[in-house]
Amino acid sequence: MKLEEPGYFVPMAIPAGNPLTEEGVALGRRLFYDPILSADSSTSCASCHRQELAFTDGRAVSTGLEGRSGTRNAISLANVGYRYKGLFWDGRAASLEEQVTHPITDAREMGNSWEELLRVLNNHPDYPQRFEAAFGPGPVTRSQVERALAQFQRTLISSGSKFDSVLQQKAQFSEQEERGFHLFFDSRADLPMAECGHCHLDPLFTNLAFENNGIEAVHGLEDFPDRGRGRITGRLTDNGKFRVPSLRNVALTAPYMHDGRFRTLKEVVDHYATGGHRAVNKSANVRPLRLNEQHKADLIAFLHTLTDTVFIADPRFSDPFKNKQQ
Repeated sequence: MKLEEPGYFVPMAIPAGNPLTEEGVALGRRLFYDPILSADSSTSCASCHRQELAFTDGRAVSTGLEGRSGTRNAISLANVGYRYKGLFWDGRAASLEEQVTHPITDAREMGNSWEELLRVLNNHPDYPQRFEAAFGPGPVTRSQVERALAQFQRTLISSGSKFDSVLQQKAQFSEQEERGFHLFFDSRADLPMAECGHCHLDPLFTNLAFENNGIEAVHGLEDFPDRGRGRITGRLTDNGKFRVPSLRNVALTAPYMHDGRFRTLKEVVDHYATGGHRAVNKSANVRPLRLNEQHKADLIAFLHTLTDTVFIADPRFSDPFKNKQQ
């Protein structure tokens, strides 16, 4: 199966051990939407990653099995196949295949075990045949579940926004959107620097790095309520650092930050305009900015051009159980 990628994206790195196939992607899509993955068949991947919200859930922090609250915001899965520096806000999973096990076995998410899940799948009236079509004969295995879900998620490519149309000279920005574009990328001498484009590089609108963006008022590096990347690496200087998320579809993915503390894009822009809180490991690009209210409105207008209405309605990514023939 050939992945449909825009020519201005760096080609996705597909693991040699998990090439995309029609059968594998279709199986992964079913698994993604099937609550059978959870201990009580109440929670699916799609419970926290809704297509109409660019595969986020609209909550500050996600809720899982029995309504249990997590600790972090559900990050968008748009273009997740291009995140080669680790998954999740803290980068704890090296690949999409490895990522799968975390929500399935986390007591606050799906609360299942691999032993029980494989028992259920192998005794299911439909899944064994689908796994055989995708991976060959034999019992359903953990590796197959991981590979199928990873294959489907790699197809979640978002590149149909107004920004993309302008990039391809098929559309034009409004005057306000164009000012916002130049503010974002610090590309016009008569406008102040907004410092956005240093961390949110196009076309993915992320540099895939982990940064402290000054949202916590702490006395020292040991005082962050959520250590973020530091909990994974063990390095003190990584405490309080989180993934730089993609801004594609950002108008659809509120609330914002790893803990969902900001409800609106205006609150996000206001935060960055102030320069945030001091910390020795805060990103150098997060500093007080000379932005007035018009500049902020222009930036937000540009951010709205990153919304991909085709992506959030694409039937290839939708719930297959709503069409019983699939």
